Amino acid sequence: MALTGRTALLAAIGSLPVGILAPSWTGMLAVNAPLTLAILCDYAMAAPVRKLQFTRNGDTSVRLGDAAEVHLTVTNPSRRRLRAQLRDAWPPSSAQNPKRQKLTVPAGERRRVTTALRPTRRGDRRAERVTVRSFGPLGLAARQGNHEVPWTVRVLPPFTSRKHLPSRLARLRELDGRTSVLTRGEGTEFDSLREYVPGDDTRSIDWRATARQTTVAVRTWRPERDRHILIVLDTGRTSAGRVGDVPRLDAAMDAALLLTALVSRAGDRVDLLAYDRRLRARVQGRSANDVLPAVVDALAPLEPELIETDARGLAATALARAPRRSLIVLLTGLDAAPVEEGLLPVLPQLTQRHTVVVASPSDPHVARMAGTRGTIEGVYEAAAATQTQSQRLRTAEQLQRHGVTVVDASPDALAPALADAYLALKAAGKL
Repeated sequence: MALTGRTALLAAIGSLPVGILAPSWTGMLAVNAPLTLAILCDYAMAAPVRKLQFTRNGDTSVRLGDAAEVHLTVTNPSRRRLRAQLRDAWPPSSAQNPKRQKLTVPAGERRRVTTALRPTRRGDRRAERVTVRSFGPLGLAARQGNHEVPWTVRVLPPFTSRKHLPSRLARLRELDGRTSVLTRGEGTEFDSLREYVPGDDTRSIDWRATARQTTVAVRTWRPERDRHILIVLDTGRTSAGRVGDVPRLDAAMDAALLLTALVSRAGDRVDLLAYDRRLRARVQGRSANDVLPAVVDALAPLEPELIETDARGLAATALARAPRRSLIVLLTGLDAAPVEEGLLPVLPQLTQRHTVVVASPSDPHVARMAGTRGTIEGVYEAAAATQTQSQRLRTAEQLQRHGVTVVDASPDALAPALADAYLALKAAGKL
């Protein structure tokens, strides 16, 4: 039996323990017999908790930073009115509101309560249990019990870089046969002829077609479709480091989402892997309409693993998922030691058959430190930052000597920079 705040005075001089009365309290309760009787009657008239029935509905997914609503329906099959305080327990990172709710359910009826969630972390947020405290009509005593009512809300990556998608799609339309491509590569195919306009490159003039008509005709080329792009996320130790306000892995996810959206609109196929010492997530063989939702769902529960990435295993896994010529986009760090000891030795296996892009988010704090002056501490910070930037530049140059395209940008700029690199490769016919 639980006593309410209204009986604080009673609790000070003696109260009923939960369930069983201790012998030492018998005399005191005998003196307060009328009050004891009122408490027992109030307890007896409280609606039973065990018979209550619960069902849930509402949102099952939400983007990080947005709000979700989960509804809990309480059915009271007993003959007594339920006057209760209800607590729907969610993990602290769910940021639920309210945490406790008052509820009145007449006998044989049902009522619904709503809990608002605004999660602060990605991943699955599961409801633990529902705790109900059922009060008697006088509010002197209460019954209490727990019910397991499972529900999961998946918190998806925020995809903040989607604001860059319209401008990249506009550039993609320019490449898709609407303008003359000056350089024809292995990834371009003939599209159509159009009339020459001042400013067109003379190398694109089709002299045979011009001879058959009264105007000068120019050839247009469009990038080939149905190219294969494989995005590989490194989820090892270095992905746990924070760059700016977010973990490195989250910045890489945002870039992967923008690239996935752009590639699927371009008519190319995109797959995704997440790897450290084993495969953590995989999206493969999805259609253009399904691939972005599938990638978002696969990335939602992904967390960095505090282990060193197995570069040989990563390369072998990527090669197994890319049997023919592909663009492999590796989202990882540019720290000197992991790259030189892990990635560089296996790069020839990748670059021999595939076009490789390595993208990495840089720390904007290092850039701010490099400009610090005026104090001794500032000079030391600037020296350390300059040394870090020099090491990062040397690492990028080593990768470039192996034929790798390197995208090194701040977390906010990484996604659009990677999309630009994809468009540049497509325009040059290197896909």
